[in-house]
Amino acid sequence: MEKNELLEKALVPEADAPLEAEKHRSKFSSLVSAAGQKTQRLVSKAAKAADQNEDGKLDLGDAMTIMTSAGSAAKRFMVSAGELASETGRQIEFKSLRPLFPAEICLDGGGLPRFIRIVDRDKKFAENELCAGSVGFRSSHGKTEMVNLFRDSVQEMGLRFYPDADEEFYFVDPSDPKFYLALEKYFDYLKIAQVNELQKIAQELGAKHFQVTFKEEQSSLLKEKARAQGKLTKSSGAEVEHDRRQKQYAITEIVAKMDFPGHAPVEPQLRYLRNDQSIQTLISLRMNAQSPLLHQTLMLKMSNSSGLKESEAARIDAILKGLKCAGNVTVVSEVQNESRRYLEYDIEF
Repeated sequence: MEKNELLEKALVPEADAPLEAEKHRSKFSSLVSAAGQKTQRLVSKAAKAADQNEDGKLDLGDAMTIMTSAGSAAKRFMVSAGELASETGRQIEFKSLRPLFPAEICLDGGGLPRFIRIVDRDKKFAENELCAGSVGFRSSHGKTEMVNLFRDSVQEMGLRFYPDADEEFYFVDPSDPKFYLALEKYFDYLKIAQVNELQKIAQELGAKHFQVTFKEEQSSLLKEKARAQGKLTKSSGAEVEHDRRQKQYAITEIVAKMDFPGHAPVEPQLRYLRNDQSIQTLISLRMNAQSPLLHQTLMLKMSNSSGLKESEAARIDAILKGLKCAGNVTVVSEVQNESRRYLEYDIEF
């Protein structure tokens, strides 16, 4: 074949070339068409979602609807967040104020502690809705928790106070959980109460005479000279000094004395002295008709009838010191003094 024929053949496509080209174009068109339909569906779906006012057009109204919807959602979120923050703040405030409500106090079961404080209801409790209906609040002092009662609520709680509810600190009466004694007058009141009860005991047991003498014990340190015993290197007759503690009564005072005509005994009901074994024995002997008692002298330790112990007094002193309410005399020292006080009870039938 000549060169020109070869060149001409190369330049002119074969007969089936147009068919192959058409196939490729058809396949490409199908792909484009499918892609277009898919894209159209996506666009239509997006448009429908965007067409918020359903008028078939995407316009400013749709944009405003979308913005309004988004704004409402944001607003709802902000309201919820605000409410959560507000509630959290209220919980924090409630824990800080620690209000006390009547339902939390069971008087019959001894719900109140032995040591309490009475305060006026100040503004932060009176005007706070979280404290509506509260009768006081709790406060912590180191490891000790104290109950503070509002002065305007204590009468409604069925509590009684000596001398009244105008003092600040009170300790419970050892014979009545609803009766509180002013801390400063605690031991003075118990002294009077015990003397009165001894008088009542004498009267009901049919005594002809009784006398109560208050005594306060004082230990004195005496130095005495004594002849040394044993062998001494320098002098067999040397004298040495040694200490000896001697109990004395610094105060002796007759606090009650009375005569009666006498009568058959009636068993008395005890209150402050109900746990005193010597008083119980006295009553038992007097009530025994087979061997009636004629005379008895008892030495009653006053601290045995007091409900305030030294360990509790130490905690109270710590609270008072923290509140800067401590006086010149500590509660611990008063308890220690009480342990040296006696009532001498002399009774004749």
